Amino acid sequence: MDVLSDAITAMRLGRPHSSRTLLEPPWGVRFDPQPGAGFHVILKGGCWLIPPAGDPIHLGVGDVAFLPRELGHGLADAPDRPLADARSLLRPAGADDPPAGRTEMLCGAYRLDQSRVHPLLAELPDVVHIPARIGRHPSLRGAIELLGRELDGGTRHGGDAALPALLEVLLLYMLRAWYEDRPADEATGWAAALRDPAVAAALRAVHDEPGRPWTVQSLACRADLSRAAFARRFTATVGAPPLTYLTWWRMTVAARLLRDTDLPLRSVAERVGYTSEFAFAKAFKREFAKAPGRFREAAAEDDHSWPVESP
Repeated sequence: MDVLSDAITAMRLGRPHSSRTLLEPPWGVRFDPQPGAGFHVILKGGCWLIPPAGDPIHLGVGDVAFLPRELGHGLADAPDRPLADARSLLRPAGADDPPAGRTEMLCGAYRLDQSRVHPLLAELPDVVHIPARIGRHPSLRGAIELLGRELDGGTRHGGDAALPALLEVLLLYMLRAWYEDRPADEATGWAAALRDPAVAAALRAVHDEPGRPWTVQSLACRADLSRAAFARRFTATVGAPPLTYLTWWRMTVAARLLRDTDLPLRSVAERVGYTSEFAFAKAFKREFAKAPGRFREAAAEDDHSWPVESP
């Protein structure tokens, strides 16, 4: 997998959910903070997004707003409109609803592990605004159209599989659009890292084979740079030295395997580059403040306690 896909997979928990909603003026809704990320896509009309900090943002038809850490926010037909609880005003959009004066949108949420945020996502602003532009991001627009059709109403064969799959694709396309829109001469951090062929090659190597006994020199060879030049460039863009990031990513992969599989600890350790189960457990506890076995138990308890939500 590529680095962006890996970063999403590492954080994703549970099933995403979405709905197609309609609001009649005057209206203002408040969304409370959630342990995940949310998005809004304006299909008809327009509105104002009121972030927890900063000025209101106008959203027009086709605009996408992604909130990667969902700190709570508001939506309204006017920037100074009083806000009510979202559940009291949002209602499903119907095919026969007249569009005049109303705002129709796709709203959705992803449950993400905010305790283990990949730095690629951590550097995103609180609100990622992707304005509608003719000819820009056709894949994103295609995913929005397909998702909207699935949410038009009624039961469709395969809908239980189609909806979460489309939501996963939409998340990837929203993030891709954000990074692609960064001007090359202004790109810093992970936006620069993903565009730097040398750094990107090293990152792909680490993500493809986290269990390989990588060294700075072997990663520099993948990047086709000298050891010193590679170490400087990697650290400057990624924000951490190569082996520090390697360890962080290994522990992230290990946590995902412990949470999502029944692999024995020895197999998990081997997959992330540890020949000794004891050495792996020590490194894992240093990173998560929990032994691997206890981490797995806690993750299972958390999954069972999480409420089932429907679009």
